[in-house]
Amino acid sequence: MVLPPGKAEGGPDNRHRGADQWLFVVSGSGRATINGHRQALRAGTLLLIERGERHEIKNTSRRAPLVTINFYVPPAYTAAGHELPAGRSR
Repeated sequence: MVLPPGKAEGGPDNRHRGADQWLFVVSGSGRATINGHRQALRAGTLLLIERGERHEIKNTSRRAPLVTINFYVPPAYTAAGHELPAGRSR
């Protein structure tokens, strides 16, 4: 994911019901807000957002993009970018 300066992804109602999200910051700086708790983001940060947690990722820089690599376990989106339904509990 690449967020331009000042931009955000997600929000108070954003959550993945069926997948955990691992977010690794490649470059830039920002802030994650997870269930109302703030976490600073900078290059090298690895963050786990557990399934069902409400979250927002924001680029707090004025000059540089926030670049992250995101993994969803199990997959949260189709190849076309559509959200998958929550998986079944075993």
